[in-house]
Amino acid sequence: MPKVLIVDDAAFMRLNLKNILKDDFEVAGEAENGKEAVELYQELNPDIVTMDITMPVMDGLEAIKAIQDIDPDAQIVVCSAMGQQKIVIQAIEMGAKDFIVKPFKKDRVMESLKKLL
Repeated sequence: MPKVLIVDDAAFMRLNLKNILKDDFEVAGEAENGKEAVELYQELNPDIVTMDITMPVMDGLEAIKAIQDIDPDAQIVVCSAMGQQKIVIQAIEMGAKDFIVKPFKKDRVMESLKKLL
């Protein structure tokens, strides 16, 4: 089963994603900020990272850059609320492979992650 690292500062969003992914993916770890995400990425070596943008300590854009520096082939999917198109475009330009809009819809999440495998 492909391993996923879920990164979001909201525990209920992480839980929501875990519930969506549980049948097809192994949730290898969870981080509530970008700094934790970078550390866990190195430790867990996940196949895919779901990355929130707005977080304390280190935001998603900084974390994407740091993870890309470690692994240029990292499979990162940005998770954002509506109205953050400019930031999402920035994230894609920095190397994110796709984006999912919150609130999550199971079909869209699965489509996005499965095409990265």
